[in-house]
Amino acid sequence: MPTLRRLLLPLLATAWLIAPAHADDTLRHWIDGPQRSAQNRQRDPARQPLATLEFFGLQPGQTVVEIWPSVGAWWFEILAPYLRDHGHYIAALHAGEHNPAAARAEHDAIGGRIASQAALYGKTQLALSPGLTTTLPPDSVDLLLTFMNLHNWITDGNADAVIREFHTVLKPGGVLGVVDHRARNDRPSAEQLQAGYLREDEVIARFEKAGFKLVARSDIAANPLDTKDHPAGVWTLPPTLRLKDQDREHYLAIGESDKFTLKFIKRVEQ
Repeated sequence: MPTLRRLLLPLLATAWLIAPAHADDTLRHWIDGPQRSAQNRQRDPARQPLATLEFFGLQPGQTVVEIWPSVGAWWFEILAPYLRDHGHYIAALHAGEHNPAAARAEHDAIGGRIASQAALYGKTQLALSPGLTTTLPPDSVDLLLTFMNLHNWITDGNADAVIREFHTVLKPGGVLGVVDHRARNDRPSAEQLQAGYLREDEVIARFEKAGFKLVARSDIAANPLDTKDHPAGVWTLPPTLRLKDQDREHYLAIGESDKFTLKFIKRVEQ
């Protein structure tokens, strides 16, 4: 029986990954809802919110942390109302060390949404990252999500400390969802980090070293048109378009960056 189980488990895992998803009607409702800005909706083809959140296993009743929801509040507009009445949404804002100006802008933007649209966002709990463990109890979070943030922490030199906090607050078996800009394998990691890209294999190794286990990976947010050799790094592409009008149509045609989507669980030590 143990041998048969070892043979069947990989097949069952594969079947789960390729099985057709049955969309949560409530999640679809908030993705299509009028609370979302037109600017945020325009990014849906690149970001694939429904497929991404289903891939990470979002469900009603969960305690969910989103790291650095940003001034644009892209995922915030979906997650906060979705979990408002059935679950618990925690927006972990910039603590300020990485970019004080960006932190202030994010605090003002998210705080403003909560204050002005309390019916939608008033139940949101605020926390800080780094600093999650000062607010959240250990083993209290079902799902923790971080979108395009890891490259910042690696640059700042505090990535391992931030990841340890993720591990502390997640429940045993809790899910960590990571999306970031995917680097090429034929160029030095340091060079690509400066351009905002990360090697997927190195990211997986970093999280597994910290006590997580990779359970699934997806190309939901992949973009094969992204050559990852742009003059202003990943910020050359939309939505940033750092070069402004220079070759604008070319970069709009490429679209957003090529991204990896990784699903980890907090390992349960035997």
